[in-house]
Amino acid sequence: MERKRQVIMLVDDNHANLNIGKNILKASYEVYALPSAERLFKFLETVTPDLILLDIAMPGMNGFDVIKILKADARHAGIPVIFVTSKTEEINELEGLALGAVDYVTKPFSAAILLKRIENHLLIERQKIELQHLNNNLINMVKEKTSMVFGLHDLIINSIAELIEFRDLFTGEHIVRTQQYVALLIDYLVEHQIYAKEVQSWENMDYIVKSTQMHDLGKIFISDAILNKPGKLTDEEFECIKTHTTKGAEAIRWLDEKGEHQLFLQYAEITADTHHERWDGSGYPRGLKGTEIPLLGRLMAIADVYDALTSARPYKRPFSTEEAAKIIIDGAGSFFDPVLIDVFKNVQDSFAAIAVNHHNKSL
Repeated sequence: MERKRQVIMLVDDNHANLNIGKNILKASYEVYALPSAERLFKFLETVTPDLILLDIAMPGMNGFDVIKILKADARHAGIPVIFVTSKTEEINELEGLALGAVDYVTKPFSAAILLKRIENHLLIERQKIELQHLNNNLINMVKEKTSMVFGLHDLIINSIAELIEFRDLFTGEHIVRTQQYVALLIDYLVEHQIYAKEVQSWENMDYIVKSTQMHDLGKIFISDAILNKPGKLTDEEFECIKTHTTKGAEAIRWLDEKGEHQLFLQYAEITADTHHERWDGSGYPRGLKGTEIPLLGRLMAIADVYDALTSARPYKRPFSTEEAAKIIIDGAGSFFDPVLIDVFKNVQDSFAAIAVNHHNKSL
């Protein structure tokens, strides 16, 4: 298949120069010989050239005026422009280059030099286009690979979450629901600029929400006899259950150290370690108090307790969503951050909808 000839527009008010230039170029290119800037702009409405040879000293609109218009128009800004000037003219070449010209050639034309200059600049333009295509392909490849990595990442995290659920016979879909509860609270914080400084310090909001799936990872290390005991736990058994926070955090920290210090794992460690701390300092494992507890841990605490209240256990009936909401709200200032309880009040209907949907599915 024959390659399409490239298009050159030669603009010069001197007809002799137009004829000479056209005769030099016509064997290699499709040439438009145009006697004025006005004719150039008319042809540009229907034809896009690969390069413009532009005389500087023209009556009416000179070459510098023309290139300013060309470069201001997105349709034509990328067309390379070579200025044409007489050897006897005193021209500020730097001004032309600053306006966007790629080169200067002098007239009368040397056929060999003119053809070589044009060939070089068209080659540069082709290489720029090829480089852009290559860059676009690389970007698409990176996006594709990144998507695959994130897909694998999510698959691994979901598998770990399912493993945790499998170990605990009484908390079906607890991880799914608590993740949705935390997302509701965070969305409200973002929308209403509450705890804005802390929220803005989170580098990846998707990671923040997904990290909540790991909050009960430490339960993997608790024996089935204790984890799935249908009756009330002894004090000794409860102390063992409490270690799921520190054991989970230690396991996540180990994963983080073995890997590349993933931001997701850093958030997951905070969630696992602090979701049983209480606002008044009576929680575990370290008895943190108030804002000593990271915001993510304080959010998770509300979601975790609400889900525990509205879920059935062998030793208790599920509380209604109204009862659960009252218990959560009454815990402001003791169990929970009062500011976050105000947030909860505004989204409690959405919490209830999630809980009721789970209850309906389990019937």
